[in-house]
Amino acid sequence: MPGPVFVTGASGFVGTAVVQELLARNYPVKALIHRRPLQLSHPLISSVNACLFDAQAVAQAIGDCQAVIHLIGIIMEQPSRGITFQRMHVEATMNVVNAARRAGVRRYIHMSALGTRPDAVSEYHKTKYLAEQYVRASGLQWTIIRPSLIHGPQGEFMRMEARWVRGTAPPFLFMPYFSDTLLPTLGRGRAGLLQPVYVADAAGAFVDCLQNPKTIGEVYPLGGPDQLTWPQLHHISAQVLRGRKRLVVSIPAWYARLLCAILPSWMLPFNRDQVIMSQEDNTCDLTKFIDDFGWQPRGFEQTLREYAPQLT
Repeated sequence: MPGPVFVTGASGFVGTAVVQELLARNYPVKALIHRRPLQLSHPLISSVNACLFDAQAVAQAIGDCQAVIHLIGIIMEQPSRGITFQRMHVEATMNVVNAARRAGVRRYIHMSALGTRPDAVSEYHKTKYLAEQYVRASGLQWTIIRPSLIHGPQGEFMRMEARWVRGTAPPFLFMPYFSDTLLPTLGRGRAGLLQPVYVADAAGAFVDCLQNPKTIGEVYPLGGPDQLTWPQLHHISAQVLRGRKRLVVSIPAWYARLLCAILPSWMLPFNRDQVIMSQEDNTCDLTKFIDDFGWQPRGFEQTLREYAPQLT
């Protein structure tokens, strides 16, 4: 049996899928949890209820593990609770890397995000890049994976998509997206392309790294095989989940940014960074991933059809 793997963010959307994949391959799992309890129960799981910023507790928990998979990240800040991009992306990564080094654990696998780069406009991508730089300089046997939009039945994005399809969430009458238009249009505004990747495929990639020495010291962009516009993604979702198309309307990005500037964050279901990132292409070349991993992620419509019954 392989040695234990320490997983941060184990109770989250991606973390749950990674833990399930580890268990399917008989890896014992040490799952770091804090506020959200782990929904899985298995003889090979041991939960560590500790604060990510308690360096001694994290190092002690990592001590007998063979590897670390660090998945923690946020898309919405909550400064009043100390949840910011800088703290949760950069400082959290520094703490986990330092704890791994202190514990003598060499193998480290890191979830970043597609679009991460030094000249990024969004704070989300800027802080993801700073975290990557710390990992690269760590001296550990690291691998960085940069997923595009990760979708699956338990993910907040697809749950919202299903509510839009059924007209049970604002704006009720149509499916929205942000675009470069001056005024709202019927799905004709330009926004960034997406390359959504199924959560089980993303989890498989993280776990594959544990036994694939080719991946050490490498950065892998990860997406599915489909490059979709927002209207295309909405239309596929509506066709699969409802059997017919829904009205798709583009909301001007300038208007969304204005709302972010003048309204309290709690009044909006999106933030400035999400608006900015929606206007950028979030796509990648999968050649290197396929060459090193030996498989290709599955398509959006194919996997959505498989889990559509779970989107109730």
